[in-house]
Amino acid sequence: MEKSPSLSSESEGSLPPPMPDDDDASSACSDELLGSQSRRWLAELMAADEPASDPVTGERMAVGSDGLFVDFNFPLGELEMKFGVQWKRPKDLCLSPQFIVDGASRLDVRQGKLSDCWLLSAIASLAVHQPLLRKVVPPGQSFQDGYNGSFVFRFWQYGQWEEVRIDDLLPTYGNNLLYLSSPEKREFWSSLLEKAYAKLKGGYRALDMGFPHEAMVDMTGGVAEVLSVGLLPRELPTFLAELLAKGALINCANTQGPVEYRNDMGIMFRHAYSLTAVEKVQTTYGPVDLVRILNPWGNTEWLGPWSDRNGPEWNTVSPEEQKRLCRIRREDGEFWMSVSDFRQNFETMEVCHLADLQNDDSVQPWSCAMHHGSWVPRVSAGGSPKGGWFWQNPQFGLVLSKGKQGSTEPTMPCAFILALMQKYQRRRGIDLSIALHIYPAPHEGAHLSPEDLNKLRPAISSGYYSSRREVVLRGHLPPGHYIIIPSTAEPNQQGAFMLRVLTEQDHAATPTHRPATPDLTSITAPHYPHQAALPSPKAIIQLFKKHCNKKGFCKPHHLHSLLTEAIQGGVLAGSEKNLALEHCKSLVVLMDSQGVAQLTWLEFQALWDKIRMWTDIFLVYDKNKTHRLEYKEVAPALKAAGIVVDDLVMQLVGLRYTEPDMTISYPGFLYLVMKLESMIHKFHAYDMVGMGCISLNYRQWLHMTIYN
Repeated sequence: MEKSPSLSSESEGSLPPPMPDDDDASSACSDELLGSQSRRWLAELMAADEPASDPVTGERMAVGSDGLFVDFNFPLGELEMKFGVQWKRPKDLCLSPQFIVDGASRLDVRQGKLSDCWLLSAIASLAVHQPLLRKVVPPGQSFQDGYNGSFVFRFWQYGQWEEVRIDDLLPTYGNNLLYLSSPEKREFWSSLLEKAYAKLKGGYRALDMGFPHEAMVDMTGGVAEVLSVGLLPRELPTFLAELLAKGALINCANTQGPVEYRNDMGIMFRHAYSLTAVEKVQTTYGPVDLVRILNPWGNTEWLGPWSDRNGPEWNTVSPEEQKRLCRIRREDGEFWMSVSDFRQNFETMEVCHLADLQNDDSVQPWSCAMHHGSWVPRVSAGGSPKGGWFWQNPQFGLVLSKGKQGSTEPTMPCAFILALMQKYQRRRGIDLSIALHIYPAPHEGAHLSPEDLNKLRPAISSGYYSSRREVVLRGHLPPGHYIIIPSTAEPNQQGAFMLRVLTEQDHAATPTHRPATPDLTSITAPHYPHQAALPSPKAIIQLFKKHCNKKGFCKPHHLHSLLTEAIQGGVLAGSEKNLALEHCKSLVVLMDSQGVAQLTWLEFQALWDKIRMWTDIFLVYDKNKTHRLEYKEVAPALKAAGIVVDDLVMQLVGLRYTEPDMTISYPGFLYLVMKLESMIHKFHAYDMVGMGCISLNYRQWLHMTIYN
């Protein structure tokens, strides 16, 4: 991903400290730092008819002093609070703001001062499919009829479309939008969509660096996979045309060079582009295959053959053919290039396969079957095929009855896509390593026994276990009966998943039933060790209210007092003596989405979910019940938390995180897991397409290592 250009020198300045707390006079807000418009906006919020807010729910929505909606739930980040940044509504930026001008299109996207081209490329691809865009951006919204300062968007989350409501206050600098904007100054649908997605993810700061395929999934409900351009079929135009014909959204990137730089032909390194069309253009020398690419920056185009301005190749194309291709001769970020040049200048391609495009006759999307399941220790969490319990994993029957759509050949292989997604893994703080295997089945409704699996080899599999949110397996198999087995790398790991099966026909994909096995719904919920060590959910609410400040925020010293009291009342009593303020600072930083070193109730609740889970692991691996982990117990405990490290890292853990007797206390274990998880997640955020290496500048390195 590219590093977004910084604010100009006149906009740089010290960050304003947080709003003052009644119990912390040192955090008084500086008028000089906030600037007049920021003060006006904050005054508007404070003058709003704010309802009594419960810190437990965090819900604080009200009408401002001007009668317009104000969203108190939107998290503010450090960049929006810099000197000179002003929050304005569209009606304050132009005389006649419009939600959409002349229809929403892929060209309504111009990147601002965020490294979120990954999101913008997804929005640009989304705009190509108007029925899908209308699902994300509900029609009928405007700045005229019924305008009250609020707008609604929808995003797909684990099989359901969730509604996100925001106000239309947008950060500006010099009367220009700070982040995403449209080249049409009166148009604001794309800017507001970016803000709504930022709210879903935890603020604008959460959009800085990411994966295009994750944004596409959240905006389409589709299935995304990452492909290597070098391994794509030789008949690439046909391959791309088939993807686009099914409504797929395609992004591509060059991952070879340093962030923010470009190659000699103008292609940016580690920057997400959208591939929106493939065409066979007729020239005076014969047909040539071209692809249409969009740079969400809106400039910095391809400079090679077939470029917009300097490509002499266009002189060989008739005006009628150029009109058919909708060629525009200006630097708007959209350009054409040959398929061969595409192969040479892009390394990765992210494809989002769609299965929900009703009322769009221009594409033939996949049929989709969706199933929710879970891995339950000692019941349905059998681990990988290398162990002896693989048969315990959930099994799903798949019937492939006919080959490619329109084919009359009964044995023609059937195309399909399987997608296995971990549910709520960010909230739980665990990234399980997951994979998919498909086995031939003797008949419909069959359930493979341990003996069957010992004899059979998988017809196809995802090949390796991955800790990414979603594992995708695409392939072809002859018509027949098959069994899909989703699994984790290790047995007895707990987690929820969603399995989606995409096929060209309405094939059946149903759960199988294990013979002589009790119904999972009748099994008593497993006992969680943390229940004997930590307060109940109702009690933790009272502790939060007791120890947070009057504004409902929890700072590190508040967390220290809260955790000390929480630990004292359970089986880990005495461990609170090992709890240090530094531990609590790190725990706050882990969950802090705004860079202000304090937690809202919702952020604390997410942290508490992690602490309960990590407490379960600690108590299970504390074999001798000393309230300390022996050094040899640490690696298995980390593995149970979804963190696998090599011997060198474990040696460093022994040197840095253990006591003199080579043990780790309960608070020390929480601190260690937090540290490892935080660094792993930060690495993944910069590792755009999972290449296993990242590029950071000096400032990014300092920011990553200091505030951690």
